[in-house]
Amino acid sequence: MDTPSIVTLHTPITKHELHLFHSIDRELFCFLIFKLHHEVTQSLLVMTLWLWLEKVGHPNFISRVTVLSSTLINSLVKEALTCFHFLERDDLAIPSGGGLPLTKSLIEKDISLQIFNLKRYTVIAGIKSVLNNLCGRIFNDILQIVLKSKNIIASRGTTTRIHALNMPLILPGFPHPLFGNFDLLPKIENINLIDRSIWVQKSPSDDATNDDKSIFLTFSRGFPVSDIEVMYLFTTTYGDCVQSLTMGGNFDSSEQPLFAIMILKMVEIVDHILSAKRVAKLQINGKHIWARKYEPRP
Repeated sequence: MDTPSIVTLHTPITKHELHLFHSIDRELFCFLIFKLHHEVTQSLLVMTLWLWLEKVGHPNFISRVTVLSSTLINSLVKEALTCFHFLERDDLAIPSGGGLPLTKSLIEKDISLQIFNLKRYTVIAGIKSVLNNLCGRIFNDILQIVLKSKNIIASRGTTTRIHALNMPLILPGFPHPLFGNFDLLPKIENINLIDRSIWVQKSPSDDATNDDKSIFLTFSRGFPVSDIEVMYLFTTTYGDCVQSLTMGGNFDSSEQPLFAIMILKMVEIVDHILSAKRVAKLQINGKHIWARKYEPRP
């Protein structure tokens, strides 16, 4: 009698097994593209948002979407796209009731578009993490099929099929203004179950980069602000929140710094400081400090 094979913690999860585990997510992604005819980048971002919702405390959201009619799914897609609009802009009025009635009914909890203003940078960091760390793995083969077929269609009459298949794959809309780059050909490694780090419950925003957690501060000329004053202002208000502070500007020992870049320990603090505003006005010892999200130069 043959000894049955036993899967142990030492057995890595293959790409095939990962796809099987996320089969419902993959089926819904295909449904959005091939049945409802949504644009591929739009479908990817919508799926990323829905998977992010699951990660932040609304489990089984995808499963609940799959049993809906095409009409209702299209309405849910519109709500998802509205969420992205609120991440991009801060001058949009929030509809009565929060603006997400279908999403609210599926998660069975109160949710409003206001979260995408108040927690803008936490949400952006979380969605970016899900996009690159999860969607890049489970949708990669589907994306390649769709984009290669688009290359073939676009090249009809101008080149050979073989040449079309060798054309670079470009995902429209990337680099994305909110979420940056997306690797269409990620290095997908088998997941080792014995690695303790994969069992630690994390929020998607825990993967935030230093750029995600950075604030740009500016000071008024003639009213010098010291690094000690800056640290005091933020630590007394938000606790032990500063990872690093770099005072900058074209100054020597006799001139004042005119700006600073502050890296915080958590991206959530960025949202607390800005309070849904693009620029926050703060004050220490009668001197003004203006804070805004740091945006690295391309």
